[in-house]
Amino acid sequence: FLKSTIISLVLLTLILVMRVCKCPLVVNRVCRTADNATGFLCDNRLTCIPPSDLCNGVVTCPKGADEDTHMCSDLPNNLPGGLKCNNFNDCGDCSDEIGPCELCWLCPCGVYWWPCIPVDFQYCSCIPRCLCRDGRQHCYDWSDEYTCPKSPL
Repeated sequence: FLKSTIISLVLLTLILVMRVCKCPLVVNRVCRTADNATGFLCDNRLTCIPPSDLCNGVVTCPKGADEDTHMCSDLPNNLPGGLKCNNFNDCGDCSDEIGPCELCWLCPCGVYWWPCIPVDFQYCSCIPRCLCRDGRQHCYDWSDEYTCPKSPL
């Protein structure tokens, strides 16, 4: 009983602070699309759309969250966190992989990625290491086939 009362008080305090401070409610919008790519989760929490459907002038989400005025006013800065600095070309021009994201410049690729200029439009500045030494060119300089170790260790 005491534990549930404390949890209730903490939640009530959080709600009051958010209302007084006018803090926006952070909603997790990251999901997996039907083809297992990173997507945008609509308000109904069921529909997952590809990032290319965001802010394109066509309402795709049932309640129109994909055309939200605030989010669409400053792309890619207002994109949900999971669509920025994830090594995937979510915006189509790699703008979601550059700029003021702290993750982009701190660790541009990560241990499971190989830095290069990809030939595949899906990636911006890194490819997954699992593509290294697979007999296919994924980097313009072929470093994925001749230099990249398949294992990060």
